[in-house]
Amino acid sequence: MTKQSKEEVDPTRRRFLVATTSVIGGAIVAAAVVPFIESMEPSDAAVAAGAPIDLDISKIEPGALVTAKWRSRPIWVLNRTDSQLQELPKLDPRLKDPHSKEPQQIPSCANGQRSLKPKYFVCVAICTHLGCVPTYRPEIAPPDLGPNWEGGFFCPCHGSRYDLAGRVFKGSPAPLNLPVPPHYYVSDTKLRVGELEGGGEQNWQPATW
Repeated sequence: MTKQSKEEVDPTRRRFLVATTSVIGGAIVAAAVVPFIESMEPSDAAVAAGAPIDLDISKIEPGALVTAKWRSRPIWVLNRTDSQLQELPKLDPRLKDPHSKEPQQIPSCANGQRSLKPKYFVCVAICTHLGCVPTYRPEIAPPDLGPNWEGGFFCPCHGSRYDLAGRVFKGSPAPLNLPVPPHYYVSDTKLRVGELEGGGEQNWQPATW
């Protein structure tokens, strides 16, 4: 092959390698992103102002977590499995506020699951330490979190740990549990976040976001 033909082939090969790398990189990023569900209503401006949002929870598989937005904050909805729910009481001795005595949730969620329906956990996905967004880590005993990890939420900024009810572990820099916002079930498949049934609590604030 002549010098000229090599120069003609190399740019084509280079473009192929760049395109391939971009596709692979994009697939990795997409796989790491928690699914985002759009609210059914209202507009972005109304949501930012604090208006309630409606979410279709019918397609959230057991063990899956999805993200929405309310008051410009990320909202998590987790469909907990039976095994995940069974582990929650066992963690009480390791938690700072296992019985939800601090006002980090609406009163109706001050229970062992911190939820209205045991399997669905709804929270504001903001660490109560310095406002980072934790990650959902459902795996059991991963190498980076240790043999005592039973699944939960981990804040990569400063290492705060929460269980699958958003309760913070002792030894974490975060002082309080993850906030549980006002919400109720309009139907078996529709969740309304931002108010209680009857229209109350739209201006609710936790002790710490």
